[in-house]
Amino acid sequence: MDYIIVGTAGHVDHGKTVLVKALTGVDTDRLKEEKERGISIELGFAPLILPSGRQLGLVDVPGHERFIRQMLAGVGGMDLVMLVVAADEGVMPQTREHLAIIDLLQIKQGIIVLTKIDLVDAEWLELVREEVRQAVQGTVLAEAPIIPVSALTGEGIPELLARLDALAAATPPRPAQGGVRLPIDRVFSITGFGTVVTGTLWSGTIRVGDDLEVQPEGIRTKVRNLQVHGKNVKEALAGQRVAVNLAGVEKEAIRRGSTLLTPGFLQPSYRLDASFKLLAGARTLANRSRIRFYLGTAEVLGRIILLDRDELKGGEKAFVQLLMEEAVVATRADRFILRSYSPMETIGGGLVIDPAPPRHRRFDPSVLASLKRRLEGSPQEILAQIVREHRDGLDWQEAAVRAALTPQETRKLLQDMAAAGQLAILAADNDLYAVSNERMAAWWQEAARALADFHRQYPLRPGLAREELRSRYFSRLPARVFQALLERWFREGRIQLTASSVALADFKPEFSSRQKELLQALAERYRSARWQPPGFNEVAAAYNLAPAELEELLHYLMREGVLVKINDEFYWHREAFEEALAVVKNIGLAGPFGLAEVRDALGSSRKYVLPFLEYLDRIKFTRRQGDKRMVIAN
Repeated sequence: MDYIIVGTAGHVDHGKTVLVKALTGVDTDRLKEEKERGISIELGFAPLILPSGRQLGLVDVPGHERFIRQMLAGVGGMDLVMLVVAADEGVMPQTREHLAIIDLLQIKQGIIVLTKIDLVDAEWLELVREEVRQAVQGTVLAEAPIIPVSALTGEGIPELLARLDALAAATPPRPAQGGVRLPIDRVFSITGFGTVVTGTLWSGTIRVGDDLEVQPEGIRTKVRNLQVHGKNVKEALAGQRVAVNLAGVEKEAIRRGSTLLTPGFLQPSYRLDASFKLLAGARTLANRSRIRFYLGTAEVLGRIILLDRDELKGGEKAFVQLLMEEAVVATRADRFILRSYSPMETIGGGLVIDPAPPRHRRFDPSVLASLKRRLEGSPQEILAQIVREHRDGLDWQEAAVRAALTPQETRKLLQDMAAAGQLAILAADNDLYAVSNERMAAWWQEAARALADFHRQYPLRPGLAREELRSRYFSRLPARVFQALLERWFREGRIQLTASSVALADFKPEFSSRQKELLQALAERYRSARWQPPGFNEVAAAYNLAPAELEELLHYLMREGVLVKINDEFYWHREAFEEALAVVKNIGLAGPFGLAEVRDALGSSRKYVLPFLEYLDRIKFTRRQGDKRMVIAN
């Protein structure tokens, strides 16, 4: 079954709460102050079973201008709206403000309900009907049906229920798959249970025992219990009104405006890119004006940056960047409302284009063109733009959030685009990273230049160490993505790849005739010296070699397995090293031994044997015990 949320909107005392009670039997004015004052202050909720058996969740929002922030906390989760107008008063100021909010949020499924028809005659009712029809012209409710009702006599209620049933059947359900997103509108505690939050589940499915997080606070928690309309359930689906009992969270740590999420699904941000429309009747808005931002149940102060002009006039649209004083949770295609800082008036609203953008330069044609593409483009064009703008490759799940697509849609689109050559995919640990072709080309250019420089500087080495290449040129890339990048280049025949190094595909160590002679001479010198090898400086002087050149030759012999580097001063021939190792192992059979025993067995001196034994300690062949050592290797 699909779950739909329908909300009321309209001026104070126009009968919204009484209408909800007539439809559901529930009085949503639950607070003592609401009872005493006769108006709704907080959001009210009630279940409604329609004639078809479909269940709706009814949200009753306050109509008084002083409680517009409460109204905004409820309207963001609505799938359908009932704009309530009292027949004895007609269109009033909050009617128009609520209508403007509905239009800005693009809640296109709606009914206009004329209440209190028992207080007026037919002629007056027709005048009010015409006034309402004029008021909604040019808005999303321009074609909405107008249903006259009396909550007291019941007149019109059956027709209203039938209309709600038909609209609910035509309303697409919220996505039950994907990440959990529940904007929190109430937080309270129950003795013996702990903290409880309520809200409309915008997406996903919550189950008892699920691990979730509260953002922007960054609090991890677990679902202890769930209720939907006062009944305990094992799971709650998108579109339902939900109460969630959270484990390990103090009531004071979270608030209305926080969001309950699947861990890692959405990240809070202090900055949003958006398309914004200033209401026709609003005052001119200057760049960097202070504003009040409303999305879901959140209300946050911030400033609006006009990216293509210095001021915005009533009725105009513009691309903007919103700078928040507190982090907000958003995704692409979210709709929001702005109110002026002072006086507090609704001034406009818009659509989120990028929930976590970089800071932009104003009047930058490339920025404006990018925002236009991302606002108007197809899903493929939007994904391509997002990937192009992401410097280091984009995880496909993050791409889904930023493109406002389901993970399944995103994964398939990215794979299709990669197959068509529109971008590159790096597969890392069963994850996908999307990279633009331009970025892939730039990466290769940088890597090829670095490897060529290394080969020129060290022509005898097999290649640059993998980790050195990453740390010097690709440090922003996660290690697993860098590994996938190397493997791609290897498959394409661009590089040679070993367990520890990277080289250009056509690279081969090249030796001059002099270097070949030196390598042979060095190998023979160390072989004949056995356990009394020459020191580094002694060899350099003997062959008239610069230290760097000698080091390259010795390192080559090490890689070929001819020499073993004991320390910076001494290298041993592999044959001598293996023989000495066997001698030490044999001596060690009798138990701990001293340096003198090894020195005498090798016929060498302390000068050479001490560095040798210290090397054996480092490679865990032996372990020192005071002045003695024991063999620990098998």
